[in-house]
Amino acid sequence: MTSNTVPDVHHVKIFDTTLRDGEQAPGFSMAVDAKMVVARALRDLNVDIIEAGFAAASPGDSAAVRTVASEIEGPTICSLARLTDGDIDAALEALQPAKKKRVHVFIGTSPLHREAKLKLTKDQIIERIGRLVRYARSGCEDIEFSPEDAIRTERDYLVEACAAAVEAGATTLNIPDTVGYTTPEEIYDLFSFLVSNVPGADKVTFSTHCHDDLGMAVANSLAAVRGGARQIECALNGIGERAGNCSLEEAVMALATRKDYFGVSTQIETTKIYPAAQALSRVTHNPIPRNKAIVGKNAFAHESGIHQHGVLANKRTYEIMDAEAVGMPSNSIVLGKHSGKHALSARIEALGFDVGQNRLNEIFAEFKALADATREVTDADLIKLVTGASEDGRAGPWRVRRTELAADFEDDTQPWARITMEHENGERRTVTEQGGGPIDAAFAAVCAIADVKGRIVSLDLHHLADADEGLVRAEAVIEAGDRRFTGVAREVDVADAAVAAFVVAVNQAAAFEAATAAA
Repeated sequence: MTSNTVPDVHHVKIFDTTLRDGEQAPGFSMAVDAKMVVARALRDLNVDIIEAGFAAASPGDSAAVRTVASEIEGPTICSLARLTDGDIDAALEALQPAKKKRVHVFIGTSPLHREAKLKLTKDQIIERIGRLVRYARSGCEDIEFSPEDAIRTERDYLVEACAAAVEAGATTLNIPDTVGYTTPEEIYDLFSFLVSNVPGADKVTFSTHCHDDLGMAVANSLAAVRGGARQIECALNGIGERAGNCSLEEAVMALATRKDYFGVSTQIETTKIYPAAQALSRVTHNPIPRNKAIVGKNAFAHESGIHQHGVLANKRTYEIMDAEAVGMPSNSIVLGKHSGKHALSARIEALGFDVGQNRLNEIFAEFKALADATREVTDADLIKLVTGASEDGRAGPWRVRRTELAADFEDDTQPWARITMEHENGERRTVTEQGGGPIDAAFAAVCAIADVKGRIVSLDLHHLADADEGLVRAEAVIEAGDRRFTGVAREVDVADAAVAAFVVAVNQAAAFEAATAAA
């Protein structure tokens, strides 16, 4: 029994496993409400399939699969199941509310899995595949079969296992690199072989599921597509078991950017990629590395003077895709010690100032000295340099003088913060605010003192165990009006570092507003 639907050879399905394989990774476990935040982001991304969990793994996983199946429309909702009656029943029960559903069954086929884990012979596994894939198909028309550890399975036996699954009614054959062992050349050859040798291959979709143990998950997935795979199993930000899965954003944008090479496409709404990556980062409390491809803070940022000059002349000199295409605000010219005069001049002009060449040369010398000391020069800093408002070029009139934070978890008292700050003119102000937590309240108090209407975008805290000048580094990004400002501070205490970083960012916003109003 096989599907009558012939797969579209030009369409690559995106099977997202963020909520299943991704969530299994240490540090990424999600409650049901967090899973729903990610599931909605995946729906907005227009992924083809959402693997919502492993229903038989726990009551919580079953509830999560059922909740996603009940509330998310558009993508097919999938549950993983071992090749057992009980797991299949649990998956079918959890998926019952879904308008489009899939059961994803798996069993180990490599010698190591057969002998060490399953204690089953080749024939026993083939019998189980035929019987239980048929059983799953009796309750759901869309069945995916995975021979676990396929990469280390003998090719003739892999063909036999896949053929048994197709005969029993599987509609998708997933060939997983369970341990991240293969290479692009090997996996291309394997998929080419299977597509040519599995009976009924033209009636099913071949899928690739690659892990990143050797850092080749995306490359291997793309090689599998070249070999005939028309489904990529992946996860947002590349999260997953051990070193992670194939990164959704990287695979999708590789296919989109190099469509001339791959000749296939996905249905992903790419402008929703960055918001989805941010949503996952937020609910799991795992920041995206700055240098992460596609969605990292530096993915479209330029500090090198040579690169900045090229990008200002034509973005394609150093950018192969647009930041806006993945939902990021825009490319970023970061002013730092590697920046050149062209970038400095362009930013000054964008801020509304018109300076002559002689004045630009003077500002450039001051800018280089400041950049050496501070690593990154903000718009507010630049305004100070242009207007000559301070001797050292640093922006901001306010300094923290006292911080009090309180949170009592034994009663209903809302967390609060009392902040005292001193203006450069000698005036002191103290404000007490409440918030969702003491840090949130502190940010509100800092904004109230400085009279800045700001919104916290991100706060990164890092313990610097080997640092001489401080133990905690805080970086706060705030949004005020239509601009973002970044504050960095180092303090011994976490709370002090966070508040100090807020103050630096708010100072920049206040200085920017004052300077532009006077310009």
